[in-house]
Amino acid sequence: MTINIRLLYLAGAVACTALLGYGLWLQHVDGLEPCPLCVFQRIAFIALGLVFMTAALHGPRRRGAIVYGVLGVIAAAVGAGVAGRHVWLQSLPPDQVPACGPGLQYMLEQFPLQRMIEKVLSGSGECASVDWSFLGLTIPGWAFAWFVLLGIYALWLIWRAGRSG
Repeated sequence: MTINIRLLYLAGAVACTALLGYGLWLQHVDGLEPCPLCVFQRIAFIALGLVFMTAALHGPRRRGAIVYGVLGVIAAAVGAGVAGRHVWLQSLPPDQVPACGPGLQYMLEQFPLQRMIEKVLSGSGECASVDWSFLGLTIPGWAFAWFVLLGIYALWLIWRAGRSG
């Protein structure tokens, strides 16, 4: 029995949508404001979800499936990199945590894009605080795990496309 390729891509899009939905729930219902690194992780989940959704709508054949898979792996790798940086910041001893910097909105208004990205990725004190955890993992820890899983899923979709010849 073969599964329709569109459904496989749709599953990835649904996973990304559910993760973003839970992040919005934590923000708007539980009152956890996202730090700048959390916002970048959301952007990576949006990008990954858009790749999966576009592929689901397109229903690509072999070559297109490989392109979508590579784009998915790239989005997942970028997200995993940001989440990994965030986990690292949270693991620092309190005396090594960088000082809190300006908010993301201020940086967007005042700095050129490249400088703003550099400042966000360097992290700040607000990114090092742990406000939520489940089964021993913080929000960026779970985000990292999901980026890795979804990246592997995108690799599997590439492998599957290559096999279908």
